[in-house]
Amino acid sequence: MAARFSRLKAQEKKRNVPENCREIISSLPKGQGWASEHVYLYQGFWFDPVILEGVIWAQQSFRAIDTDIFLASSPKCGTTWLKALMFAIANRKRYDSSSQSHPLLTTSPHDCIPTLEILLDHDDPIAYLESLPSSPRLISTHLSYTSLPNSILNADSGSRIVYITRNPKDALVSLWVFSKAIRSENWNHLPPLPIEEAFDLFCEGVSFAGPFWDHVLGYWKASLETPNKVLFLKYEDMKMDTQCWVKRLADFMGHSFSLEEERQGVVQEIIKLCSFQNLTSLEVNKRAGNKEFFRRGEVGDSKNHLTPEMIKRLEEITEQKLATSGLKF
Repeated sequence: MAARFSRLKAQEKKRNVPENCREIISSLPKGQGWASEHVYLYQGFWFDPVILEGVIWAQQSFRAIDTDIFLASSPKCGTTWLKALMFAIANRKRYDSSSQSHPLLTTSPHDCIPTLEILLDHDDPIAYLESLPSSPRLISTHLSYTSLPNSILNADSGSRIVYITRNPKDALVSLWVFSKAIRSENWNHLPPLPIEEAFDLFCEGVSFAGPFWDHVLGYWKASLETPNKVLFLKYEDMKMDTQCWVKRLADFMGHSFSLEEERQGVVQEIIKLCSFQNLTSLEVNKRAGNKEFFRRGEVGDSKNHLTPEMIKRLEEITEQKLATSGLKF
């Protein structure tokens, strides 16, 4: 997304945005942006204007098919790792995970699984979607649950959703570092966003696809109501017991590992292929536009950036927001 922010900005006038899109955006409440100067409040969540064009397009034009599997998340919550895992799981019959020619060794996970709200990056988004393998078609999104296209949410839709989230303290710090990288590209001529300012915005709910807690709760409640349609994952759980959760992810996707595959070490091969250490060592992921997606991949790194007072305030907000939900971080 980092490189795409600048590329989309440059192509803004050429994109096939819905006719009413700019009229809709101009009427929305406006707040301070992280990666851009402003963000706009749309259906209860904040978006960069360029991304919001893609959101509106997706709601009006995207049509899900029953075999689709969506990876949903707030930004910087483990999306890149999950993209790699889901791609490797779904395509392991086509691509041996131990092969030196596996696509993930030469292609960014973000190019292996496209993002719904930036499909306008393509000259013909519909044609591009139709060109994707449909067994299953893997698509990611940062949209809130309630803002997903109707073709995904319809009761008769067979599509499924994998949701990944993480502790809000780590999510905040990772998003702040990412926003600094985007600002440093200089296309928007914005100075770095101080951590204190980012913290206040995050707590107020003004972050990309935020409020963070509302985003998480939407998918959490959906996973409780329709567990066969929505799988809710926490980054911390996956880091603690990766093999267990990768197997559960494969089961949910309809691509369970056979006993023979487990004996042959296929699960471990996929975990190794998609590991933070392996992905960050690849040349494709060291390039500008890809490297920004990789940081440290650690749990609890926020303590190195947030003051004790900040941590206490975030924990209090989180406890209040999630009080009656049964969800804990």
